[in-house]
This record gives sequence, structure tokens and C-alpha cells, in this order.
Amino acid sequence: MSHYANSAERLELIAGLRALATFLEENEDIPAPKWADVMVFPDQTTDEAARREIDHIAALIDAVAQEGTTGHYWASCNFGSFEYRAIAIPAKSKEA
Repeated sequence: MSHYANSAERLELIAGLRALATFLEENEDIPAPKWADVMVFPDQTTDEAARREIDHIAALIDAVAQEGTTGHYWASCNFGSFEYRAIAIPAKSKEA
């Protein structure tokens, strides 16, 4: 099972994001969050392979991968108050 969108799912996601933006723009009385995140998670089965995937995504989005104190490894880029983040969660964290 892939966590990444296929071509059709990608188009649906993009259309949905645009529809949400239009909806919020046209309905000022509806509360909107101050920020939003879109996260992707690599499908790789080993921690090392997942980290390599994050490094690959970091290069694609012109970012520097980072590691948190819990071992999560990520790269992100911002579009105003909207963030795209690719995250690798180590196997030991998933077992907890």
C-alpha cells in the first residue's frame, strides 16, 4: 500500500485544495485555521530507506532534512501559512 497519491488521486487533492481555498474565500463567516499542514510519509520498509526518501524529497523541494529528538526525520517547505512536510517515523516509534 502506498501513502503517495497516484495521478488521479493527486489531481483530486489539488482540486480539493483549490475548492477549499475558494470556499473559505467566499464564506468569510466560516472560521479558518491560522495554518495548515499536508504531510506525506515514505513507504520504505527500513528506517534507512525512509531517511533516503526524505533526503530525496528534500532535494526536490529545496529543503534541508532535519531530525527531531524522537528520531522523526523530515523536510518541509512553506507556502505562507501552509506547510508541505515529508516525514519518516522510525520503526521503534511506531511500535510504542
